[in-house]
Amino acid sequence: MDYLSMINEARDFIKSRINFTPDVAVILGSGLGTLADHIENQIVIKYSEIPHFPISTVAGHAGEFIIGNIGDKKVIAMKGRLHYYEGYNMKKVTLPVRVMKALGIDKLIVTNAAGGLNVNFKAGDLMIMTDHINFLGTNPLIGHNYKELGPRFPDMSEAYNKEYIKLALDAAVKLGINVQKGVYLALTGPNYETPAELRMLTIMGADAVGMSTVPEVIVANHGGMKVLGISCITDMALPDGLEPLDHERVVATADNARGKLVSIVKEVIKSM
Repeated sequence: MDYLSMINEARDFIKSRINFTPDVAVILGSGLGTLADHIENQIVIKYSEIPHFPISTVAGHAGEFIIGNIGDKKVIAMKGRLHYYEGYNMKKVTLPVRVMKALGIDKLIVTNAAGGLNVNFKAGDLMIMTDHINFLGTNPLIGHNYKELGPRFPDMSEAYNKEYIKLALDAAVKLGINVQKGVYLALTGPNYETPAELRMLTIMGADAVGMSTVPEVIVANHGGMKVLGISCITDMALPDGLEPLDHERVVATADNARGKLVSIVKEVIKSM
């Protein structure tokens, strides 16, 4: 089926379940889905119900939209994102962002679990994303460009909106939460990196590394959405003295940091 038709059918299904346009979209990363518990007057739509939607297959990703209120704002949250390493192509990975834009949303908050490369970070920190490096070896905009979705050659000089970055930093100060700032680098995964790879990524200028987010942010910018990105540093990915890592530990650390993330995201949404 034509990609535009897929987007529109998915949009129309969601619109049939809600009678309003959400103000803000949120994508919740590994172990960070509990933010959805703070959404009031919830409407739950499982990905499996939505036409053409792939299903999240990773532990810590529930695979459903939670729609409702945070303060006086209407919010749609992805409780579970989709990843390239799951075997989905980039068009499928980023379909939810296309659909959220088609619903009329122009504000996006993305969160993720990431390994810390900056020696000044520690596990449990939150990092406000100031920029990213696409090291996935592919791009969700490859192929036919639909002018209805965005320009052939979109600008990425401000992939993460400066106004929203300031909102997040101000919220952290107000709440007394120490946060970091930095550059996120995306790899395909699903394996974690070798010490030699981590040294390379640090030389390249990355402060944190993960397996998501960048495709969604590229597509959001392509569609004219403004983006805020926040990483939860779940482990220190330092090449010297690197410890064995597994997904359960990543989710557990993200779970421990969720209170800080929830507080900041709620404050930012109310200020948007």
